[in-house]
Amino acid sequence: MSLGDLFRRLFGAKATVAPASPEPPAGDPLAEASFDARSRFWARAGAVEPDVLAPLISPAFLGGSHWPTLRQAYRVVRRPEGGVLLATDGLSDPFEEGGDANGYGLELFLECADLPPALAGAPGTIAPLRKSWMFALLSHVAGIVADNGGIVSRLDRHGGILSMELPGVSEAETIHSQLPAQFVTADDVLGILIGGPAPDFATDMPDMPLSPVRAVPIVLLTAAELAEVRAGDDSTRDAVARALAKQPYTHLARDSLV
Repeated sequence: MSLGDLFRRLFGAKATVAPASPEPPAGDPLAEASFDARSRFWARAGAVEPDVLAPLISPAFLGGSHWPTLRQAYRVVRRPEGGVLLATDGLSDPFEEGGDANGYGLELFLECADLPPALAGAPGTIAPLRKSWMFALLSHVAGIVADNGGIVSRLDRHGGILSMELPGVSEAETIHSQLPAQFVTADDVLGILIGGPAPDFATDMPDMPLSPVRAVPIVLLTAAELAEVRAGDDSTRDAVARALAKQPYTHLARDSLV
């Protein structure tokens, strides 16, 4: 299945993503406690927008991925330095069918300091972000994580960092048109790291009511960096992550390490 097909599967051909009220399901104290804990956590990273991005119809009804509940949302955090942080909001909700876990035990996020103003939007305006590569990429990876029942155990087995290749980038118009060419390989693949390098804030979310939850970063690899990871092993991937940790989270404007 191509990346374009996966995006269409994730949100459905007619689904619309728009700003929405962020409230969790009313009357569910565990969901409310989880929501409040996430809100407090992101407030430490920056100014949290009062609204979230969310599909008007849950992707679960359209053949898309199933999160712990039908609620699938994305938080926007304005960073103190002027960047934008976009995070999933719901992968750590308690499962609707019950249990003793906070969903998949994580929330994913992307951070970018050089997103064009037309896509970043002004404070109080988040609608432009739904047309950004950040939203397209984050929502796609969130779908993969949900389809796999979470990735926390896999992250732990591999030292907290995974690499992933997303093929068929040219079919995902939002990503292909906005990312500089240096991020796409000759065989039409986008490479990412999941789990590192770590941001400038703690990633453990305290006060979750059922089980530990962490914020997990997604970081772009240039085509040359992905080639290094492909040719190496886990230690190569970790070395790339350590080198990236010395650079700011600019994403689009940065030079390749290779």
